Amino acid sequence: MKSGVRNQLAEKMAGEITLSDSPGLALKKWRMNFEIAPGILADRLGISPSVISDYESGRRKSPGTAVVGKIVDAILAFDEETDGKHIQKFSTMLFSTVDDDVIYDLHEYANPVPLQEFSDAIGCSLLCGSVDQSIFGYTVVNSLNAILQLSSNEFNRIYGWSTERALIFTSVSTGKSPMVAIRVTPFKPRCVVLQGIDVADVHPFVEKMAERDHITVMCTSMDIDKIVSTLRDKEW
Repeated sequence: MKSGVRNQLAEKMAGEITLSDSPGLALKKWRMNFEIAPGILADRLGISPSVISDYESGRRKSPGTAVVGKIVDAILAFDEETDGKHIQKFSTMLFSTVDDDVIYDLHEYANPVPLQEFSDAIGCSLLCGSVDQSIFGYTVVNSLNAILQLSSNEFNRIYGWSTERALIFTSVSTGKSPMVAIRVTPFKPRCVVLQGIDVADVHPFVEKMAERDHITVMCTSMDIDKIVSTLRDKEW
């Protein structure tokens, strides 16, 4: 990984944490994005896991820029020492453009949004999984164009800056193709929303694949334009 790209990614992460209204939650989001357990991060920083927990929960005063820099560096260093897949994925986002015929809308939340509230806003019905969790963003994806046009590496672009998000696949027929595409890529979303199909019409394999990857799957019949406008108007 080129040092310049790493530095740009570090600056983005540190800036988001430092400038956030809830820096502890922003820190937690990035730690989870890189799939690092609190204990591992604490060991690398030479501190107690309870300190990380206190930062993330807001029980401890927000760390200053110097401490945030050390935390970000520890996260990136850990990823570099393993397989580097998260750095590769997020660094791609620094330079990629969004194709309008593939991604209709992509948004990041500064603070976690309850999945149940998100679901209610766009009229979802639950197929499988739990709604007792939160997301940090969403992407509205043209399912057919994404599958036809994006390579496995390019497919990761739909995750934006966090995999803790809802992927809304539009105009699906059975829901099987989007789930197969997710199944063969390394990153998994928190939730998948299948637009234009009822729960009763979803292919049986969808639920099996979702359960294996611990993905909540929902369906909505709301019009695509209405979904986009509704989500953009929400002040979460």
